[in-house]
Amino acid sequence: MLARASTGFRYANVTIPATIAWHHARMRQSVMLVHNLVTALDPFDNLEAEHRAHTLGWLRSTGDVFRRVKPAEPAQHLVSYVVPVDPASGSVLLVDHVNAGLWLPPGGHVEVDEDPRETAAREVREELGVDGGIDENPLFLTVTRTVGMDAGHTDVSLWFVLSLGLDQSLTPDQGEFREVRWWSPEELFAADRARFDPHLFRFLAKASHLITR
Repeated sequence: MLARASTGFRYANVTIPATIAWHHARMRQSVMLVHNLVTALDPFDNLEAEHRAHTLGWLRSTGDVFRRVKPAEPAQHLVSYVVPVDPASGSVLLVDHVNAGLWLPPGGHVEVDEDPRETAAREVREELGVDGGIDENPLFLTVTRTVGMDAGHTDVSLWFVLSLGLDQSLTPDQGEFREVRWWSPEELFAADRARFDPHLFRFLAKASHLITR
């Protein structure tokens, strides 16, 4: 529940400015939870700050933020990405996604009223056969117009980090991915960036304390 503080209100250990607190009285709990996760993010650069401001305004304006109908209803909806990182080598695990035609982190759409953290755990379990190890809170936020077979809608993506060893046994979802592989920092930074999610390298820069170069 909301509790009044000198600068506004407190909810889930996040201070909500008084000027927007009235919106929370109208938000359903699942949307408020996402709002709090986004509020707690510290933007890495001006673009993430813009995406954060856009997302907070969107969450305050509507409760229709979860994908209800495939492939894209509503046209803007929530996604959880999970970036598996090997702490010893700094390598990251990416998937060659059939629909997008890009190398992406594992992840997927947040179901209606689902906690994005639960989405992250569910997706890596379904897509890689891996349980646990995901950081509790997202590290990064992006707003992206999609490409590929499902082009034309907008994904608002929360990026989570998963600590995973190179020797971890995986059970990839062969229906969604052409290939699953580890990329070393050297391979990533030598690769054609057009082959990846357009924000991946900004994520890597923000997560540089996790990536050995």
